[in-house]
Amino acid sequence: MEERLLELIKKIQSDRRLASLDEAVTKQTIILRILSLLGWDLFNIDEVHPEYSVGGKKVDYALRHNNYNKAFIEVKKVGEDLDKHQEQLLNYSFQEGVKLAVLTNGITWWFYLPLHEGSWEQRRFYTIEIYDQGSKEITQKFIDFLSKKDVISGNAITNAEGVYKSKQKRRLIEDTLPKAWKKLITEADEILVELIAETTEKLCGYKPDLTAVENFLVSYIPKMEPSIPKVPKQVTPSKEVTIIKEGPSEGEKIYTGKSISAFTFKETRYVVKTWKELLIQICDIIAATHRDRFEQVLNLIGRKRPYFSRNQNELRAPERIEGTDIYVEINLSANSIVKLSRDVLSLFGYTKEDLSIETA
Repeated sequence: MEERLLELIKKIQSDRRLASLDEAVTKQTIILRILSLLGWDLFNIDEVHPEYSVGGKKVDYALRHNNYNKAFIEVKKVGEDLDKHQEQLLNYSFQEGVKLAVLTNGITWWFYLPLHEGSWEQRRFYTIEIYDQGSKEITQKFIDFLSKKDVISGNAITNAEGVYKSKQKRRLIEDTLPKAWKKLITEADEILVELIAETTEKLCGYKPDLTAVENFLVSYIPKMEPSIPKVPKQVTPSKEVTIIKEGPSEGEKIYTGKSISAFTFKETRYVVKTWKELLIQICDIIAATHRDRFEQVLNLIGRKRPYFSRNQNELRAPERIEGTDIYVEINLSANSIVKLSRDVLSLFGYTKEDLSIETA
């Protein structure tokens, strides 16, 4: 089957006269020859039923087995706008519960999973272009989707589903990548901020403050053509810890580029001048209030390093928490400081509403 079908495909590809065929000649010269080589008995209407009636209208071919329609094929002349006919074909298929449908003009072949959700285009899982694709690839796809053996066994649907899911996955990734990039730069993801800071230091010998990097991301990068940065691989810690996702949670306020003037915790207002002061004061308050179990903060870590440690050498910019032997990392972006402050409070039973922040 495969060798003879490959030979036919090559012959079709070499004969450019086929581009001028009408519908009837297209059926005889291309469609029926391909179906025959795929194992279908063209003279048995229980296998290949031409002009199959559906609701008073007709579909060009129904491929059948045991009195069930397994696939519909609608044929148009070469040069016909196939877009105008896909809705009709898929409606036929939907009415009859046919899982596989093909719309073709002999040169272009559109394969559909009619019973799936989505627009007509989204249900189209594969396209064969006789003149543009390799003959071996075309041959294999015809066998995968339309050979009698695979259609009857159900393998054709399985093959189609695999291609469909891969296409859906690719489309979803393509749609989501710009959103992911925008989220990274607008929320100033800590790994991205740190990566830029470290790269800057390698280039000029000076490491910028993380707040400066944040401001750069928000003000400059959106004006550039986006490209996706390489994010360092996350290392899974060996001990039981709580991994914090840096940056604000979904729907949370963005603090990049803003200055803090004060915060209120449990109805007490504290005046601060920097974001670092917010984190330090929150830690001092919780350490004083929950001294017997404050060491639980040691289980809060970032994606690259701990936020709290008894060994200050494990932190980039350690600040000792008053009354304890525990240090907190303060070399963090504004968003990460707010997130970490809220996570500390949550660890000891406080809610998001217990902390409010005033910005200048």
